[in-house]
Amino acid sequence: MNTVINPAKSLNGTVVVPGDKSVSHRSVMLGSIAKGTTHVTGFLTGADCLSTISCFKKLGIDIEVDGTNVTIHGKGLHGLTAPTETLDVGNSGTTLRLMSGLLSAQPFNSHVTGDASIQKRPMGRVADPIKLMGGKITSKNEKLTAPLDIEGCKLHGINYTLPVASAQVKSAIILAGMYADGPTTITEPEATRNHTEIMLNYLGADIKTEGNAITVNPVEELTARDISVPADISSAAYFIVAALICPNSEVTVLNVGINPTRIGIITALLDMGADIELKNERIVCGEPVADIVARTSRLHGTVIKGDIIPKLIDEIPIIAVAACFAEGETIIADAEELKVKESNRIETTTAELNRMGAEITPTDDGMIIKGVHKLHGAECNSYDDHRIAMSVAVAALAAEGSTTILDSECSNISFPGFYKLFDTLREA
Repeated sequence: MNTVINPAKSLNGTVVVPGDKSVSHRSVMLGSIAKGTTHVTGFLTGADCLSTISCFKKLGIDIEVDGTNVTIHGKGLHGLTAPTETLDVGNSGTTLRLMSGLLSAQPFNSHVTGDASIQKRPMGRVADPIKLMGGKITSKNEKLTAPLDIEGCKLHGINYTLPVASAQVKSAIILAGMYADGPTTITEPEATRNHTEIMLNYLGADIKTEGNAITVNPVEELTARDISVPADISSAAYFIVAALICPNSEVTVLNVGINPTRIGIITALLDMGADIELKNERIVCGEPVADIVARTSRLHGTVIKGDIIPKLIDEIPIIAVAACFAEGETIIADAEELKVKESNRIETTTAELNRMGAEITPTDDGMIIKGVHKLHGAECNSYDDHRIAMSVAVAALAAEGSTTILDSECSNISFPGFYKLFDTLREA
């Protein structure tokens, strides 16, 4: 499917974006190994999260989906059963990495695969610490990539320092560590999103965080509780930036998760002079939530690097869009992780925005963006990467002329109905 985006004279109104992808994934995984029934509201029914549901059904869990409501009949910490077929994670790196840690501790073996993109993504960063715990994740490929064979083993606790900040790798070790024979301590180079720790403690686990060190104690049982999934700040980001760069605009996004490990984009945009306001701040199921208001702003360049990068790694393509409309130069560095996403997002962000008239120079670990204030319509590729497709769509709203996004349906991975939702905000 191709989508044509025309410029917007203004964007005004209130929107509700889909549930947080990270929290949705974890609600299924942890609900499955909790004792009792977990009722989830606000679940993201994108392709990635549905892949997680599919995998856990194959592991013997009864899961019911009714729109954005999901009911998980958990069987307890030791209730998963051996799959009779390959577990297919589709395009979901979160499913692959977190589930690999969990499966390493089960009393059975598993075979896991995914789509062509997943089969290029590195798994050594998960397999290495799991091996230190006594587990075994192998692949027939020269580089350790899916398809994977995961041998269930008895694990022991370790002290492990992550070589690269990664919430997915950290979470894989945490899930394995719950089954170990002693405590496991993980030290991060920078703090990453902590949804796994929050939800596990909400369900009765014993996880302690001191600075960048997370200690996981073995768990006897998790207890099912209802989970309300906040709106995904990664999805909200597109509407926030669209409001900032389109004329005469004010957009409110309701019920957005503002976990401190995820709000790097808000910090970065405020540093660029954005008019953003957080209202009605509250805590829901352990997660901080707020309504976010964004208004047309005069932006300026900034430097984004270091500790903030893990807090906005998924939002860098849309931050690059904002930087195109800013005064001066924006530098993004320390973001090598962009190379191993659904696409090499350093290359793909640069290529597609430059196609629209941007001035972006890629670097080994990021990009340098010179503000040009105005882009023009173009025919752009999505690379089957949802974040590239949606970032280009936002750029197109503030560009001159029409933009066509090829293979635009990949946005369904995280945001079903993305393009239509913008139409509700356009000036009549």
